[in-house]
Amino acid sequence: MKVFVIAMNNEAECVVSNLENAVESTLFGRRVVRGTLNGEDAFVVVSGVGKSNAAAAAQLAIQETGTKRILNLGVSGGLDPAMKVGEIYEVADAVQYDFDLVQINGTEMGTLNERDTPFIPCKAEGRFEAKTLGTGDRFNDSADDSALLKRLGASLRDMEGAAIAHVCETAGVEFVSYKCISDVEGSGSMPEQYMENLKKCLEILTRFAKTI
Repeated sequence: MKVFVIAMNNEAECVVSNLENAVESTLFGRRVVRGTLNGEDAFVVVSGVGKSNAAAAAQLAIQETGTKRILNLGVSGGLDPAMKVGEIYEVADAVQYDFDLVQINGTEMGTLNERDTPFIPCKAEGRFEAKTLGTGDRFNDSADDSALLKRLGASLRDMEGAAIAHVCETAGVEFVSYKCISDVEGSGSMPEQYMENLKKCLEILTRFAKTI
């Protein structure tokens, strides 16, 4: 079974629109769609935006399906000026850059209490170049956030991925994530770029989802 945890309804439609025999329901208040994708059973849960939503949806998906592999796709900010809108990247590892126990544990920003490194490994499948993803509960043009993300080596930025990766790691489940660049740092306001380029990126992700 192909099991997807996806943040927003418009991103989820990239997969749902490719499903055959789709049946929609609500599970613990979350939108769930079941169907088949390329002849294989598929399960899609829409988490909502942010880390707590993403973690809850990932746990729901694992418990409901017993899967050993979670798939995620969506749009992402690009932190490398060489990146281009519409490019797809895989996630090699992920960090919750707004998680801060520095003064308590003396660890690097993003290091969860049970870990000694900020970076949660993900499963890169080799279809696209793999990058580090920084996840936090904010979407902004903050110079401080940008400097922190770059210090951590992140080239991608979203609001869900590292939280899903954390749940998957704890549960012994592979996490595979594909991100389409909707905004690039250094090319103007990232929120404005996102709004301008979202439709294009969703079309690209819809075509890609057919191949999963």
